[in-house]
Amino acid sequence: MADKDDQSKWNATRMPDLSGRTAVVTGANSGIGLVAADVLARAGAHVVFAVRDLERGRAAAGTVTGSTEVRRLDLADLSSVREFAGSWNGPLDLLVNNAGVMMLPQQRTKDGFEMQFGTNHLGHFALTNLLLPYVTDRVVTVSSGAHRWGDGRIHFDDLNSAADYDPRRAYGQSKLANLLFTLELQRRLTESGSSVRALAAHPGYAATNLQSHTANPVARALMRLGNRLVAQDDKAGALPTLYAATQDLPGASYVGPDGLGEMRGAPALVGRTAAASDPVTARRLWTASEELTGTAFPLVPAGSEGGSAGV
Repeated sequence: MADKDDQSKWNATRMPDLSGRTAVVTGANSGIGLVAADVLARAGAHVVFAVRDLERGRAAAGTVTGSTEVRRLDLADLSSVREFAGSWNGPLDLLVNNAGVMMLPQQRTKDGFEMQFGTNHLGHFALTNLLLPYVTDRVVTVSSGAHRWGDGRIHFDDLNSAADYDPRRAYGQSKLANLLFTLELQRRLTESGSSVRALAAHPGYAATNLQSHTANPVARALMRLGNRLVAQDDKAGALPTLYAATQDLPGASYVGPDGLGEMRGAPALVGRTAAASDPVTARRLWTASEELTGTAFPLVPAGSEGGSAGV
C-alpha cells in the first residue's frame, strides 16, 4: 500500500478543468506526446496534434477521448513550420514543444541544419516565435537530463556538429538549447509585460520509441534493456509536461521526476546545470537562432498589456 506521501504526490487525476482551452502538442502521435494530448483532451481542452505524418496522427487522435484535430508540422522543414503557424487564426492557450529526435546518425534537415539541433531546438524556436502572437497562457518545452551530456555547452563555432560528429553530444547540445531557449523566452516575455509563461520539463527515463532511432546498435540494445528494467512508462513520463502545462509555477521553471537521479518519480521542480542557467549564453543562442531561422520574438506577444490574442 502506498504511504501518505505517495498518495499526496501530483498525478494526472489532479488535472484542472481545461474546458474552452486550446492546446498544440508537437509530436503527439506517440510516446509522452500522445499521453499528454490524451490527458489534456480528457480534461476538456481542444488538442491539436501537430505531427509530421498525418495518417499516423489521425490514428493516434482516434485513440483519444475528447476534442482533437490533426495538422501537419515537420519541424525539420522551416517552410512547414511557417505554413503551420500561418494557418493559425485564433487564441492558443498552451503550446507544448514535445517532438524530438535522439542520437541519430549524422543527418541534415531540409534547411541544412544538423537534424537534432534543427528539429529539437530550431524548429521549436521558429514555431514558438511565429505562434506567440496567439499564445495566451504558456509555452512548455520538453528538454532532458541529457543537457548535461558531453561537455555541456553550446558549440557556437559548430552549431551543426559538422566537425567530428558525435550523436550523443549533438543530442545533449539540442537539449541544453531547449533550456536556454526557455530561459531567454521568459526574460523577453517578462520584459514585454506579457503574462505568458515559458517553462521546461523532462520525462526522466521513460520508455518510448525515441530511443529506437539511435545511431549506435549497441546503444539501441542497451536502451531496449533499460526500457524493460529501469524506465517508467510513457504515462509517468508525461507527468512533468502536464504539471508544467497546468500548475501555477514561476516562469522559466524546470520540472522533472523527483526520484533518484531524476530518472523516475512524481513531477517536481528540478535543477539544471550552470550552463543551462547562463543568461549571457541564452541571449547569444537566441540571436544565433533568429539568424538561422529568420524568425524573431514578436513586438507584442499575446498576454502583453494592450496586446491581443490575434483572433
